[in-house]
Amino acid sequence: MSYTLDPELVPVLAALAQQAANAPTRKRGDWKALRDSGNAGQAYMASLTPTVAGITTTTYFATAPDGARIELRWYSTADAPHPGPAVVYAHGGGMVLGSLDLYDSLLSWYVARSGVPFLSAGYRLAPQATGTMLAEDVFAGLTWLVDHAPDMGVDTARIAVMGDSGGGAPAAATAILARDRGVPLARQILIYPMLDDRNQIPDPAREPFLTWTYDNNFTAWNAVLGNAFGTDDISPIVAPGRLEDFTGLAPAYIDTGDLDIFRDENISYAQHLAAAGVPVELHVHPGVPHGWDRIAPESRSARSAFTDRIRTIAALR
Repeated sequence: MSYTLDPELVPVLAALAQQAANAPTRKRGDWKALRDSGNAGQAYMASLTPTVAGITTTTYFATAPDGARIELRWYSTADAPHPGPAVVYAHGGGMVLGSLDLYDSLLSWYVARSGVPFLSAGYRLAPQATGTMLAEDVFAGLTWLVDHAPDMGVDTARIAVMGDSGGGAPAAATAILARDRGVPLARQILIYPMLDDRNQIPDPAREPFLTWTYDNNFTAWNAVLGNAFGTDDISPIVAPGRLEDFTGLAPAYIDTGDLDIFRDENISYAQHLAAAGVPVELHVHPGVPHGWDRIAPESRSARSAFTDRIRTIAALR
């Protein structure tokens, strides 16, 4: 049986394909072109997110291990419980694009719907930052929140880390670092996460439906890994899909699309977590590609996914 696209997404992807028809051809390995086009795409997706009121944002800074200042953006509501839970967020973008600003609308919406404050970590992007630096930046955000928990009104036993797409790698890696360094973490919430650099062999059956392509994946991982790309000398703090010991990690929520190139690595990660005795909730949504929830937020499958995510976040309360 061949793959089929969710009927609600057919006109959406057709319109996007028409818009992209006249765009310049992007060469494999050109991270700059991927960043430029990806940021434009994220701006478009942000425009589709409903506007919410009553969210306060405040800027803070954490210090990375190499001394760099990492911008942190705190989203909260006036009626957030004190002390209460919080989520540290790593934005998507294949680790080569995206920004705090491009995620303002989405995170404000999550906070408004869940009642849980978010701390968005402005981790540095590849190729300007490479290897474990990205995860260390997000982990710096987590430890900053733990250290400032009394001031922020946060219960350190109810902090989660969350990331989507490319942000899923440093988010999952932060969960690994938290376990290894004895930092409390209540949950890891991974939305179609990009976890394994070895995912480079195209699946012809799914290629017609892809929004994040195998060429994009090559370009992004090559930017993150540099000379290490294509070797076995890759740390799971860069590519969590390479992790061997999953014991003791925070309980996980993972969702992905059946037409997403990350599907198999997401399922494999969930299986390894479960085999190690880590509680896992996994959703594989049929007939949808990478990022479908952002490009068709009113589709039934997107609404279902958002409902499950909000339930998972709100359960921290």
